Amino acid sequence: MSALTFTLKHKPNQRVDMSPLVCNQLIDMDLEAIASITLQSGKCKLRVDEIFTIEGSDTQNIVIKNSIDTLDFIGKDLIGGSISVIGDAGAYLAFGLNAGEIKVTGDVGLYAACEMKKGYLEVSGNAGDFLGAALPGNKMGMKGGTILIKGNVGARAGDHMRRGNILIEGNAGEYCGSRMTAGTIAVMGDTGRHLGYAMRRGTLLLWNNPILSASFNDCGAHTLAFLPILFASFKSLNSRFSDSSISFNRVQRYSGDMSEIGRGEVLVKL
Repeated sequence: MSALTFTLKHKPNQRVDMSPLVCNQLIDMDLEAIASITLQSGKCKLRVDEIFTIEGSDTQNIVIKNSIDTLDFIGKDLIGGSISVIGDAGAYLAFGLNAGEIKVTGDVGLYAACEMKKGYLEVSGNAGDFLGAALPGNKMGMKGGTILIKGNVGARAGDHMRRGNILIEGNAGEYCGSRMTAGTIAVMGDTGRHLGYAMRRGTLLLWNNPILSASFNDCGAHTLAFLPILFASFKSLNSRFSDSSISFNRVQRYSGDMSEIGRGEVLVKL
């Protein structure tokens, strides 16, 4: 079977809620039934076939072509299967992702992988603010799985992060790892101000020297045996993180945030 493919015909007048078009909700549906699904767009409801050309039949492998940044909630609460986005994606991509795989060739908007539970998200471009974070007012962000961003990310990446891995090949904005309680965020590029703000536990793994607040303690240089094991777990990824030449085990370690319980750590390559 060929992948179920949605090709955008034209740019909608308003943002579109794409949450009904996920693998687990389309099981055993034929093309006619899928075409009749309505998508919320502003105050209007649009049939899928009004804005997309539909081809293919494999509902467990979805492709969205000509995608643009006003298509929101792609892959919301996905439970298994795969979604490939050719182009950009809007806000709340992979929101609540529970299993499966989502890949995007372009950029993604705010709150990508917000409150993600498991699964895998790969973005070839940049990501907006609050990557892998919690919704406003909530205190549980990303709870598991792996996020790979090949470009840059905005502010508050991993805010309230509970578990899992966020791998960033580019730069990270302000407040990266803010209020995180567990998990790992690795950043190959530069990081902004207020790194690890109010973090309780977890690991921030850095290739470049950060600007840290006075509430982080310098614990000196260390050789850490777990780092080669961590890098080995990235070998299967289509990423610079899988390149053995970038791995290391010698780091400068900082603990904090001491304004909280201070059990988090920032590890900087030496």
